[in-house]
Amino acid sequence: MHAADGSCCGHDHSHGPKHIYIYSPSGAVRDKAAFRRGVQRLQALGHDVEVDPDALSSQQRFAGDDATRLAAIHRAAASGADVALISRGGYGLTRILPGIKYKAVAKAIAKGTQFVGLSDFTAFQLAMLAQTGATTWAGPALNADFGVDAKDGGEVDDIMLDCFEDLLSGQGEGAGWQMPRIGELPNGKPQLKDFYVPGGATLWGGNLAVLVSLLGTPYFPQIEGGILFLEDVGEHPYRIERMLTQLLLSGVLARQKAIVFGQFTEFKLGSHDKGFKLQTVIDWLRMQVRCPVLQGLPFGHVPTKVLLPVGAQVSLSVEGRDALIYWGHGH
Repeated sequence: MHAADGSCCGHDHSHGPKHIYIYSPSGAVRDKAAFRRGVQRLQALGHDVEVDPDALSSQQRFAGDDATRLAAIHRAAASGADVALISRGGYGLTRILPGIKYKAVAKAIAKGTQFVGLSDFTAFQLAMLAQTGATTWAGPALNADFGVDAKDGGEVDDIMLDCFEDLLSGQGEGAGWQMPRIGELPNGKPQLKDFYVPGGATLWGGNLAVLVSLLGTPYFPQIEGGILFLEDVGEHPYRIERMLTQLLLSGVLARQKAIVFGQFTEFKLGSHDKGFKLQTVIDWLRMQVRCPVLQGLPFGHVPTKVLLPVGAQVSLSVEGRDALIYWGHGH
């Protein structure tokens, strides 16, 4: 398991080459140099990388028209790959959800193909969960995570890579992190008491804006007693609060055993906010729900990210500032 500081468990990752299928179900790939770097890095790690024939297609802002991107998803499912990895997110999956052959994708997952991605890919992941109950993986994308430019000082994040290798080797067991020193009482005691959620809680979530956009559709999972994790990019805290309010008023949050905040990045506060910030929103949410609200999960539009099994049955424990989500042999 990955320790509270995010470090690797020390697994032996010498599992031999894996078949990784790269495809583009959402936005068009504009940075083709990053795409090439990502492919080359995966190859340098010893993997057999197969690139979808339409991975670099472009129509308007999309990686090809709707039919092209649907075909790419279905080719990924038929590829027999160990991992189907998106090139990037952006926007485009919600509009093609009705055309996905969910049973065929679920069959590919059952045979061992792990579908990995984040951001706009949340739509695909939640739709798969709602339609079939199949597990996918919230994790990296090719361009942003493997295609970083070494000339600009960029390096593939070690923790992300360790977690990805754990997935490839089948050794991933959990993700641990240390929550920030926020929300302590004047006496120094944490507002969040130690607690434990035993195995049997469904881990689900992803990008907040994409998740909220699926409310009221057949592609929104009806999860009772789940652990909901959330992240987003470029959303002002008042917009984050507005989306959380929609989840609150719709009854979704009341049905969860825990809410876990990942990374919310790339927003700018203004003079009009006068102290209203992301922590304000999280503190407000803690007063609206009975379940624990955790912070600091290393996942989102950031280099350091763990991989999380969306739809899996997991356990969750919190001791002091140390939090651990685990799905391995021990729960």
